[in-house]
Amino acid sequence: MKIWIALLLATFAVGASAQCTCESFKWATCDGTPCQCGVMVGTGEMQNLNCSKLVPKCFLMKAEMYRARKGLSTRTGGKPVKTAFVDNDGIYDPDCETTGAFRAKQCNNTKECWCVNSAGVRRTDKGDESLRCEKLVETYWVRLELKHKPVNNAVDAAKLQAAIATAIQNRYSFDKTFVKEVEYDPEARLIVVDVKKEKGDRKADLSRMAYYMEKDVKVLPLFKDQAKFEPSVDGQKLEMEDILVYYVDEEGPTFTMKRLTGGVIAVIVVVILAVAAGLLVLYLARRRERGYSKAEPREMEAM
Repeated sequence: MKIWIALLLATFAVGASAQCTCESFKWATCDGTPCQCGVMVGTGEMQNLNCSKLVPKCFLMKAEMYRARKGLSTRTGGKPVKTAFVDNDGIYDPDCETTGAFRAKQCNNTKECWCVNSAGVRRTDKGDESLRCEKLVETYWVRLELKHKPVNNAVDAAKLQAAIATAIQNRYSFDKTFVKEVEYDPEARLIVVDVKKEKGDRKADLSRMAYYMEKDVKVLPLFKDQAKFEPSVDGQKLEMEDILVYYVDEEGPTFTMKRLTGGVIAVIVVVILAVAAGLLVLYLARRRERGYSKAEPREMEAM
């Protein structure tokens, strides 16, 4: 009898172990009853995860950096408004809050620091360790520029927004009502998707959805399920081949000329000098005209 009980317990344990997985993050390890999952983010440092939803981007980036240091697999490699910007710095080893939110000030384990938004993207010039970042500025709008691969049949643009919104909700468990507008250029195969939340909203995290989608399109999916983001229009799947993400914050970024490269600054200086020279020529020409107009009456009087 005891043998049978032991066999039943062993069978139950095996079944429970098979169900103890993290569907939202393929690098997570899970164990125990109840099931607990986590991921290594540093030497001897395990970060606990809630696998019932998307993992916070800050934890994802820390896990990627750890894997990169260990030689494990990791990722490779029209603004909606003037204040929108893209992530030009790439991945770094971020400092995270216990909730998974980015800390406002990031230094990447160096003495060079900068301020980030809620998506972890730099929004200021870089400075030293004395740099102050008073608060974490929220990203309330992301613009996704997607390019799909060639398809056999023309895509019905009128049905595209519903297809994109449904695919986002199904793939990322993200409320499709946040998809506010979709534009389509069939010749370029370009889809522009605006995802917005109300300013002041701190519940919806646009950065998680955007980051998971970037991984789906650019590299390998972060999900345990290796399916990709493929909206379907009239039964035809649109496989994406490229993505660019713009971030719009509740407050504009504070980049200055220091952010620009030497070549760009040189071009700007040349343009400024050219404009100044043109204004100077115009000014001198007008002075000459005024001089001529004043001289004419005197010449008439002399006659």
